[in-house]
Amino acid sequence: MSEAQKTDYTSLVPQFLFPDTLPEQEARLETNSLMQRLLAYRQRYEGDPHRPIYHYVNPENTLNDPNGLCFWQDRWHLFYQAYPPEDPRQHWGHAVSDDLIHWRDLPYAIYPNPEECCYSGATLVEEDRVIAIYHGTKVGNMVAVSHDPLLLNWEKLTGAPVIPIASADGSPLPYRVFDPCIWKKGDHYYALSGGTLPHKASGKRTRANFLFRSPNLVDWDYLHPFVEDDIFTLVGDDGACPYFWPIGDRHILLFFSHMSGGQALLGDYDTERDKFVVTSQHDFNFGAFGPGGVHAPSATPDGKGGVYVIFNMNPAKPTEGWNQIMTLPRRLTLQGTDKIGRDTLLVEPAGDVESLRSEHRQITDMVLPANQEIVLGSIRGNAIELMAEIETSDAPMVELNVLRSPGKEEFTRIAFYRERGFRDWERYQGWQRDKLAAATDSLISIDSSYSSLSPDVRSRAPETGPVFLERDEPLRLRVFVDRSVVEVFVNGRQCVAMRVYPEREDSVGVSMRAQGQDARVVSLEAWQMEDIYK
Repeated sequence: MSEAQKTDYTSLVPQFLFPDTLPEQEARLETNSLMQRLLAYRQRYEGDPHRPIYHYVNPENTLNDPNGLCFWQDRWHLFYQAYPPEDPRQHWGHAVSDDLIHWRDLPYAIYPNPEECCYSGATLVEEDRVIAIYHGTKVGNMVAVSHDPLLLNWEKLTGAPVIPIASADGSPLPYRVFDPCIWKKGDHYYALSGGTLPHKASGKRTRANFLFRSPNLVDWDYLHPFVEDDIFTLVGDDGACPYFWPIGDRHILLFFSHMSGGQALLGDYDTERDKFVVTSQHDFNFGAFGPGGVHAPSATPDGKGGVYVIFNMNPAKPTEGWNQIMTLPRRLTLQGTDKIGRDTLLVEPAGDVESLRSEHRQITDMVLPANQEIVLGSIRGNAIELMAEIETSDAPMVELNVLRSPGKEEFTRIAFYRERGFRDWERYQGWQRDKLAAATDSLISIDSSYSSLSPDVRSRAPETGPVFLERDEPLRLRVFVDRSVVEVFVNGRQCVAMRVYPEREDSVGVSMRAQGQDARVVSLEAWQMEDIYK
């Protein structure tokens, strides 16, 4: 036994054993002292101007990676790295939802000991239980199981790490023991552990994920590095917070890089060799992971061939008593092959977000005169959804400004650049102008350079992602503004997101502008969004 395993890391947070039936659990939660504390903590932040009202934020203190998103007994469960105020080491926080949008806090799920902290991991739902695998700092990767209706009670198998962080004799390991995920194939369980490997020539670190196999969740054998033909991730990336799931007739590996944020690899699972052969990649972050960027994923199959994923987002300003937040859940699907035989990853909002809409406003058939900003006087708010269809015509750039103060002292700029991205050489078919355009990505950008007058906000460089639109395809935007977060979905194919912190109370306006030439707003709809915690 290592010295770390001999240390008593028992949590100072109250821990409770709950009954095994749903009515009894609900009754016990009604009077539970920890639940009452979480509710009181949540209420104390109701007036915070930057705390989102329809994105999930944990009830007390800060949070980090989301973990173990899963569907169990007709409910969605979200776990996350929580830092309870009386013992701010990572525990697994817990929330439950019927629709992936309205979340209800539950008591902390997994507490540290024998590990110092309960770091990131994933879940696997079986017929009679849910399995959690996660990294226990200083000892290794742990497995815990739960079978009760609300996943309130967890038992750690063996009470020790099932994949130790170090070898028994102290010799070097050929793998890294870090953030794991889990799936089952045949009679065996498989687990990935995140990490890096040195580049063969330069020695610099590159993303790696190490594969293990077990017949019983307790005895694990190391097989080999899992991913083949990854020419897409950057030198310096790592494979933290992995989630490996089928999507359509392919597979997807979502992960977090401590350098460049959340991303995913798409490819084929060679089940005979137990290798993942990568064919493409998708970014969810476009630049460094912070400040204000998309962080780590938690993902689970949607039961219809797609994958639901939720990320946490990094802060860009100190906020008293709380910090990171969750994105809206996103549904990832494959469209099938494009004109050159590749799969297209679709990215759309998930869950019943439409249930939050109120106070509808609409604008139709409005010309955007070239080089003239149009303020939309009837559309205002800092917790709103916007849905727009725009014919950009030959305008090289169209912008939508949100969280705009009347004098434009503060505003967050969303800009679309038609055919200003990289040329896709596999799509390219000739030098003629139309063929050249048909091979070129457009760009969607969020710019927070003027989002806040506050001196302690760290502006993020413009978050700019590629999205391919056909030449005659209108721009379709779905924009979610929630106090200090802006998420922009583009034609169901791309999403960019950023944290922003307007200081002025009147920074609630919306405006539009076309650069160089006219554009036309076919329609723009706006809704005020309701508070999911009321």
